[in-house]
Amino acid sequence: MHVAPYPTGVPRLVPLVATGDREFVDALRRTWDAGDAVLPVDPRLPAAATDAVRTAMRAGDDVDDGDALVMATSGSTGEPKGVVLTHDAVAAAVRMGNAALDVDPSSDRWLACLPLAHMGGLNVVLRAVLSGTPLELLRSFDAAAVTRSDATLTSLVPTALARLDAGAVARWRRILLGGSAPPPSLPPNVVPTYGLTETCGGCVYAGVPFAGVDVRVDPATAEIHLRGPLLLRCYRDGTDPKTADGWFATGDAGRLDDDGTLHVDGRLTDLIVTGGENVWPVAVERSLRTHRAIADCVVAGRRDPEWGECVVAWVVVHDGDDPPSLDEVRDHVKADLAPWCAPRELHVVDDLPRTPSGKVRRPTNSP
Repeated sequence: MHVAPYPTGVPRLVPLVATGDREFVDALRRTWDAGDAVLPVDPRLPAAATDAVRTAMRAGDDVDDGDALVMATSGSTGEPKGVVLTHDAVAAAVRMGNAALDVDPSSDRWLACLPLAHMGGLNVVLRAVLSGTPLELLRSFDAAAVTRSDATLTSLVPTALARLDAGAVARWRRILLGGSAPPPSLPPNVVPTYGLTETCGGCVYAGVPFAGVDVRVDPATAEIHLRGPLLLRCYRDGTDPKTADGWFATGDAGRLDDDGTLHVDGRLTDLIVTGGENVWPVAVERSLRTHRAIADCVVAGRRDPEWGECVVAWVVVHDGDDPPSLDEVRDHVKADLAPWCAPRELHVVDDLPRTPSGKVRRPTNSP
């Protein structure tokens, strides 16, 4: 993999095609050894999109001393931001994450099988490389290859986890699960994670923040705020989203139990207000996924002259099952949640649109 020969002593942002192989890992190491920062570029992007990412992130331009990565956020909507992460932040995230999992380099082995241009996939590589833990790489997720792997630790998204049978899941010591709302029930070795690119990935495991990470919820807006040494330095345009005392507003809504456990309700912009009542799509999706016929789903609001917004569900049905009716879906949700959470529209689709990192693209509010 070619790394552009930038002048010695001037740290620059070097774009590297983030293929899931040793070539990328070796190029990452060489670039860091030269004092430069890395922009991971998704190999699945067409040439025009790759060029657009390089231009937007100002590949080849200067970075500050100590900068390690510029990550182009995938986001479900809007233009991507360049998140600037320092070596100190990456090292803190690796140290805290490995401590939370009690990683032992002498007995553990990481498997990287998610896209390395996104934090969830790259984090596996960083944790292995910086801690000296053995690493296995796959160019993409493959259920058969994951099942055959002798690694003990990996990171998946819900769609990938669903492709593994119970026996294949059970033999892992820990599976980190991120990317979107987790299924309603999980095996004990599967750890739901919460975090953002701005936090070097997951920093809250099963509702419990890493030691050294502070969490608070704004009482007025329910927005989750995070603070700790693993936060971004700034965005690529130079703006720093942190407050003077180091807090980062995530844009996610949530709540803290009395014991400090964090529950994430979803993006603040995802909230549906129907007939004056608040509905979180994540809660409705969690209920829908327990329906016998529903394999996957996404919920969003649609502007409505009577209700302000109405709850709309798009569902994928298990092969061989008949699609449920709207009345059946409404009754199912009302058995779990308040009646205003029940969808007023139902669309049966073959699949759901996703970002390159596997997150479902939630439909925007439309007439």
